Amino acid sequence: MITLLYPALAILIGFALLIWSADKFVLGASNTARSFSISPLVVGVVIVGLGTSAPEMLVSAMAAADGNTGLSIGNAIGSNITNIGLMLGVTALFYPLHIHSKLLKREMPVLLAIIGISYFILWDQQLSFLDGLLLLSMMFAMLAYTIWEAKSHGEDHLPQEILDELPEEIGKGAALKWLLVGIVVLIASSRILVWGAVEVAEYFQVSDLIIGLTIVAIGTSLPELAATIAAARKKEFDLAVGNIIGSNIFNILGVMALPGLIHADTFDIAVLTRDYPVMIALTIALMIFSIAWRKGKIAVLGRAEGALLVVGYIAYMFWLFKDMTATTA
Repeated sequence: MITLLYPALAILIGFALLIWSADKFVLGASNTARSFSISPLVVGVVIVGLGTSAPEMLVSAMAAADGNTGLSIGNAIGSNITNIGLMLGVTALFYPLHIHSKLLKREMPVLLAIIGISYFILWDQQLSFLDGLLLLSMMFAMLAYTIWEAKSHGEDHLPQEILDELPEEIGKGAALKWLLVGIVVLIASSRILVWGAVEVAEYFQVSDLIIGLTIVAIGTSLPELAATIAAARKKEFDLAVGNIIGSNIFNILGVMALPGLIHADTFDIAVLTRDYPVMIALTIALMIFSIAWRKGKIAVLGRAEGALLVVGYIAYMFWLFKDMTATTA
């Protein structure tokens, strides 16, 4: 049991430092960008969006550098499943979400298309350097498209909600300090977390993919939960859902790209036969729940829909547990 104590502590400490440093990174980066007169909307879409996905990106990069490609891929896919099934589902249970934004409804099919394209890229059960490069190029293209779309739809209130969520303004010196501290602690905490996760996987004799899909995915998704609940409490419902959609796009295009770029490798076939279908199913469910089926009505992601998402997530956890026990038996 002592053998497991230190890895468990490493995971807990790593999560705590990841969340803290991601927040400080966003504070420093957004204010540094402001000091160079970068558009606030660009800051909101790019820097704040990247900031909430920074834990996933750094953890996947560190895991890939150590040769744990399964953990990297599991973190990306598991975070998406967790974001919709657990984070958004739980939020809807407490704060039914009214979805107004036309911009948001256009991004949901884009997310589904991106998931489909990435599934095709990974069909050969290998994440190569070229695959990673393609995914990363798509991420930059998606960022440019998102900024253009937000700027060109002035009647939509989602861009204003994004601007309202920018961190408080601080001086240039303080911004640079928090930017540097955020990056350093992000890297260090990611290293601590990956070490703990790999040790736990080896202790229980389960694959690093399973650990990435469960423990690591839940922990690295905590910033999305905090941002989503905070937006829902302020009745910024489009932003609450938008945080999840944006994060999931970053996870597929940015987080998934890193293991290919850093340590190209093959991966478990279960990614394609079990995890991707679940991610696709939850994404389609979110799209269906976000449609106003009666003319003149506003789509509501209510408590019933939230409960269905949570039940779907719990069923997926049971599926993983069943596979894990079958492997270790």
